[in-house]
Amino acid sequence: MRARRTSGWIGAAVLLTLLAISVPAAAGAKTLAPKRGTAFFGVTDRGSTAEFEEFEGLVGKHPPVLETFHPYGNTLNEAILRWEQTEVRPMLHISTGDDQTLAELITPEQIARGAGDDYLLQLNHAFVKHDLPAYVRPLGEPNRCVNPYSAVWCDGSLRGGEHSTAWYRQAFRRIAIIVRGGGPRDSIDARLQALGMPPLHRSRGRTPRKLPAAPVSIVWSPLPAGSPRVAGNFPGDYWPGRRFVDWVGTDLYSAYPVWHQLNRFFRQKRYRGMPFALTEWAVAGVDDPGFARRIFAWSKRHKRVRMLIYYRGFGEDGNPYRLGLYPQTASVIRRQLRRKRFPAFAPQHAQLPSSADKR
Repeated sequence: MRARRTSGWIGAAVLLTLLAISVPAAAGAKTLAPKRGTAFFGVTDRGSTAEFEEFEGLVGKHPPVLETFHPYGNTLNEAILRWEQTEVRPMLHISTGDDQTLAELITPEQIARGAGDDYLLQLNHAFVKHDLPAYVRPLGEPNRCVNPYSAVWCDGSLRGGEHSTAWYRQAFRRIAIIVRGGGPRDSIDARLQALGMPPLHRSRGRTPRKLPAAPVSIVWSPLPAGSPRVAGNFPGDYWPGRRFVDWVGTDLYSAYPVWHQLNRFFRQKRYRGMPFALTEWAVAGVDDPGFARRIFAWSKRHKRVRMLIYYRGFGEDGNPYRLGLYPQTASVIRRQLRRKRFPAFAPQHAQLPSSADKR
């Protein structure tokens, strides 16, 4: 540890603590929130530009945000091209489960201990290289037992060990620190070490001497209560701290309209003043225009709600989330999006060079 050479052990500890407290807040990106009085309407990514355009036709407006779900370690090459073709500002959700087999790729403890730093460095580099403002949503719905990074089994018992809430919080903090970047390696290492985590580690090639500040905003998004609702699985158990979060979000579906839980979660003092997102919402199983109307009314009453992302599921056969199945709900969304409150494009969105030249 370099600081010991000049200040001794006590001085080094004080220095690392001060760095951990002061630097992350300065290094964090802006919230990338839309201008006052407006909100971004987004949609989840199904892997093709054609399906984005189909959804755009259903709702009658271009969605400015596209949320892409990736397993840990996945390359961004195809996603960036799709973001450029659709002219969106991306939200990247990072899971630790394989998107085909659902097998766990890396545990929260392994992330916290630096085993996944190659991927986090890759993300920092990609968003800096493309100068692409983006929302990064690591390990969403941690209090949903089917997710591999959840701290509980579905019978309500704690998984413990490398899947504890303590390791989740550490993993989230490490992701935020490295993907944000914003300083020389010594500074990044100091932030990590002050939190009890090892320094940056690249397994292939040299660890960079500096991490540029990436134009990203970090989204923390548990379920509003917990699935299952047991001690140790509530949102606060997974809270990593304000220094590592730019947006607070959660998910709500017509099949589980837990409005009282949503309101309780929204009112928590620890999130006061932070922009809020519905990172996933949708109707499923039955056309429910009333649910859609209530979503928009609720978001309008709660001024901190600045983003609504419609979830479309994956695949065709047996997929209950396809909006085309629910014409009345689609009609409600289409009418709501006519309002000036919902812009069609985000500033500084991804776009192909030819498209950028035209604008």
